[in-house]
Amino acid sequence: MTGNSSRRGAVRRTGSKKGPQVGSGGQRRRGLEGKGPTPKAHERPNHKAYKPADKRPARPSGGRKKSGSTEMIAGRNSVVEALRTEVPISTMYIANRIDSDDRVREALTIAAEAGIPIMETPRGELDRLTDGAVHQGLAAQVPPYEYAHPQDFVDSQLPGVPLVVALDGITDPRNLGAIVRSVGAFGGHGVVVPQRRSAGMTASAWKTSAGAAARVPVAQASNLVRALEDYRKAGFFVIGLDMEGDVELPGLELATSPLVVVVGSEGKGLSRLVRETCDQIVSIPMVSTTESLNAGIAAGVTLYEVARLRRGA
Repeated sequence: MTGNSSRRGAVRRTGSKKGPQVGSGGQRRRGLEGKGPTPKAHERPNHKAYKPADKRPARPSGGRKKSGSTEMIAGRNSVVEALRTEVPISTMYIANRIDSDDRVREALTIAAEAGIPIMETPRGELDRLTDGAVHQGLAAQVPPYEYAHPQDFVDSQLPGVPLVVALDGITDPRNLGAIVRSVGAFGGHGVVVPQRRSAGMTASAWKTSAGAAARVPVAQASNLVRALEDYRKAGFFVIGLDMEGDVELPGLELATSPLVVVVGSEGKGLSRLVRETCDQIVSIPMVSTTESLNAGIAAGVTLYEVARLRRGA
């Protein structure tokens, strides 16, 4: 017959283990499909950073808001100073076969008395934990700070007349620590910081506060202007510190009222929206008009004057 009309269908060849196939059965298509994102290191069983699910730290589900991550303090002087100023330390790490000196002995004594876990660690692991910092065989881990909520300071159960300090654009944690210390010294109830573009409660802020951070709560606001507006609705007066203020600090008549003192950055001062939200802009009189005060010092001077005016009221 002409053509291929006499061609037989596919048959198994002698000695062949496979039967007749038509196409790939989808194998090639499945081989080209993606397998999804690469798992994180601690989720891969063959990776050195792998941690079983039951040993991974649980994420907080409620309560106060915590800062993003833990912080490592590296170096003998830094660790000893943090322990002296009662920075909250969750674990202290000490290298194997460390050359002990007075600082190491003091750190071990304070940590043992405070009940802080002490972990003896190989130097290579300590290098990894401190991200290559000069640790001198000693490091400490600071847990995430638990921030309060701005509305926590609108509680009628607070002792005395409410006094809160809000920070606008303060990015130096040492300034934050100094302000927390002044708030504790002059009867303030708390500090409010923006969630973004602001200093947070790091180990440096804890150390500068000289222990006051353990007593003075720091709240984090997702929107500072909205938080200030909420304070005004709750009966607070909001004053902003600026060199070109309309009112000088000694004549502050609002001192005896529930008060929010807003401190701006040294370079830019108060932002426009924050300034417009304030009830008054207050200046600190100085002998020389060419000088300016550090944000922490300006807050301390203002809080002292408010406390003095309240005592005389």
